[in-house]
Amino acid sequence: MRSEIRIRDRFGAVLLASMSVLFVEAVIGWIGLLVWGQTRESPGGLPFSALGGFVLLVMAPFVALAGAILAALFSVVAVMPLMIVADRVGRRVTWRPAWWPVPALAAAVGVLTGLIAGVLLDSGWAALTCWFVTSAVLAGPALVARRLVRPDKWRISGGRMFGRVALYGTLAVVSAFTLAGVGLWAGIGYEPPQMSGQRLAGTWSDGEGGTLVLGEDGRATATGVNIYDWIEVKQECTGSGNWSYEPGDNPWAQEVEVTVSGCDLETWEFFGTEEHPKLFVYIGDPDSWNLYILERRG
Repeated sequence: MRSEIRIRDRFGAVLLASMSVLFVEAVIGWIGLLVWGQTRESPGGLPFSALGGFVLLVMAPFVALAGAILAALFSVVAVMPLMIVADRVGRRVTWRPAWWPVPALAAAVGVLTGLIAGVLLDSGWAALTCWFVTSAVLAGPALVARRLVRPDKWRISGGRMFGRVALYGTLAVVSAFTLAGVGLWAGIGYEPPQMSGQRLAGTWSDGEGGTLVLGEDGRATATGVNIYDWIEVKQECTGSGNWSYEPGDNPWAQEVEVTVSGCDLETWEFFGTEEHPKLFVYIGDPDSWNLYILERRG
């Protein structure tokens, strides 16, 4: 029971170290999530919302408090028990404290969570990702906090360990941010397909009976195309008119202007892939990210 006694004697220092590492991991994970999001097919960033920014600013302290509470609970119910079990395993196998049982046990727990995620999501990538994240989230704070309770090392204060985590954690975050920026600059982020007037010509459908036919001669024919007033269908557009393609300065700036008599059609933008391009307009408030989408049918 000596491992438990050491942790209990230095509970505050261990808790502070674990929470600090979890915070660093959360920031790096957030950066990774943003980069992953930039590689996914999407209609692009939402227009800036001053109200959304104000709400985020007001909620930031409450989010930070909730995060601190969750980090403390996770440290107590997961990180500290992992340290105790790993210490016992190390002593039984090597007869002295050893670091390797910490990542080994964390990886074992990660296997279980990965299997659950793989079954629920029916995805091997989801299982692998969940295994890696669980292993890292558990092993990181446990390895750092373990230094505070090792009997074969000179005693280090919780404040000094916090300073180390802050220093090296800042370096890790800056490095992750830099790598993310370099990767996005190098082109790993998603871009909509580069279209042209010739590629646009054809039939575009919403999958529910609404179609928009863009002719090679610049004529447009709409049949049951929805026009939205906030989140409700204002009218179904049916008629003929004209269309034009604006290439813009980059793939994100491409637009299709469609004019149909009697219809207040909006400007269409692009996303999708080279093989399956899509036209879209926002439905109601753009902050909701509700889209009305037309897909190429011919």
